Amino acid sequence: MPLESSIVGIAGAPMVSEIDSRWTMAYAAALGDAMPCYMDTNRGLIAHPMFPVCFEWPVQVAMRAQFEKSSTLTRDEAMRAVHATHDTVLYRPIRPPERLTTQLTVAGVQRLKPGAYMVTRLDTVDGAGKPVCTSWYGALYRGVEVKGPDIAPTHPPAPMQQIVAEGEPRSECQIDVPAGMAHIYTECARIFNPIHTDASVARAAGLPSIILHGTATLAMAVSRIIESEAGNDPARVERVAGRFGAMVTMPSTLTVRVLGRDDSADRVAVFFETLSGEGRLAIREGLVLLRAERDRKK
Repeated sequence: MPLESSIVGIAGAPMVSEIDSRWTMAYAAALGDAMPCYMDTNRGLIAHPMFPVCFEWPVQVAMRAQFEKSSTLTRDEAMRAVHATHDTVLYRPIRPPERLTTQLTVAGVQRLKPGAYMVTRLDTVDGAGKPVCTSWYGALYRGVEVKGPDIAPTHPPAPMQQIVAEGEPRSECQIDVPAGMAHIYTECARIFNPIHTDASVARAAGLPSIILHGTATLAMAVSRIIESEAGNDPARVERVAGRFGAMVTMPSTLTVRVLGRDDSADRVAVFFETLSGEGRLAIREGLVLLRAERDRKK
């Protein structure tokens, strides 16, 4: 059955999340990132810039449950969804403890060659109702048709022109992914999808084995870029974006390649890609947008 574009504009119920230091520290630990700003409670903590995926996940799950009841998609078709694109804008750093409220809105449905592409927008505000972050989550439903006209996302973030340095990448580093990485990330992020931890479910889904979460691959790359391009200051991160490609199996070694850096505007744009252990593009069109050091929010 097709995915109906008439669902664009539908909003889910707001969901409240209690963000504590235990959760934010566990998330950083799962990434192998033990910077004091993530771990030293004596100084006050900041959450990793990719941490929003943790409290956005249950909002996504609730949306899927809602669609299973009202959508024309069968359960098998709904299970074909893969995380294809991700784009998060951070209006300020997250500092636990915080109570945050997130609401999801279906932002777009379009036909692509592999299947139906749906973008959901997740808006998160703090206890005072002030914006904390907005994420655009693109899901590709492989082999699923679209009913109705294509509707592009209504309020996507402004695109930025990729700048890639000539010749060799600006920098390159390797990340070792241990055999149990997906299990550790699942529990620390509180993001459970059995294709990442249950070999029988992964095989039934047509995968060769369990695979690492795309958000884990992206987060580890962001950690390395914060180290090499942002002076180990995650408070400077304003935006993280990328397109997911090749699967990451475990154990393996990732390669993060910084392709270029644009310092010409009031923000610093760092462009990167991540290769899987087989040398395939696990993340392409990667972007980390940094506030100027003088403008970072305390």
